[in-house]
Amino acid sequence: MAAHPATETSSAVVFGAGGAIGRALVERLLDDPRYGEVHAGLRGDGPVPAGAVPFRFDLSDEESIAAAAACLPQEPALVIVATGLLHDPASEIAPEKSWRALDGAAMAQVFATNTIGPALIAKHVLPRLPRRSRAVFAALSAKVGSIEDNRLGGWHSYRASKAALNMLIRNFAIELARSHPQAIAAALHPGTVDSRLSAPFQRGLPPDKLFSPDQSAGYLLDVLDGLTPADSGGLFAWDGTRLPY
Repeated sequence: MAAHPATETSSAVVFGAGGAIGRALVERLLDDPRYGEVHAGLRGDGPVPAGAVPFRFDLSDEESIAAAAACLPQEPALVIVATGLLHDPASEIAPEKSWRALDGAAMAQVFATNTIGPALIAKHVLPRLPRRSRAVFAALSAKVGSIEDNRLGGWHSYRASKAALNMLIRNFAIELARSHPQAIAAALHPGTVDSRLSAPFQRGLPPDKLFSPDQSAGYLLDVLDGLTPADSGGLFAWDGTRLPY
């Protein structure tokens, strides 16, 4: 793994700390002596792990994202967006098995959470990254967002929203390189994690392919530690494999 030059004065930020993976990431980062502060962003009410600095944001409200970013410390060494939407019974959102199931309102909500929200976070956070030292901006994506790897079809809104997120990460990496040559932008596939997002889709999955949130968080942070600016813009699986777009 590449050495990570973060110091005890460095800060880490997690947007989406209320989710299973987000909370696990915060807990892992709190145990990492390289970070003096860990900021945990929640979309609603609720506690954050002891020791984290809480903040609130609304993924659908750019003003709240801008306000949250303005309150974060300058030059964070690590920013992770751990938000995501696959299904929501209350809003009758579920992965589509056919084009016949497409619904414009549901599709818009999936894109708002999986693509637009992370893009707006990037808009307000990327300028705050350090210009002269290593920094990482990462967002949780999904292997099913890979166009080249798609063999089964279906899950139209989720696949398309994650594919769009992967493209944005690539765009951000190109732009970042011009002003922040040591910065890295990366999309991450966390594997199948035991969480509310994956709960309806775990049937038949081998036990060794279902990760606990803490297990996945550890894998993802190890992947990020090993990336260099030459990797910026890529989509990486939990085991460090670079996945095709």
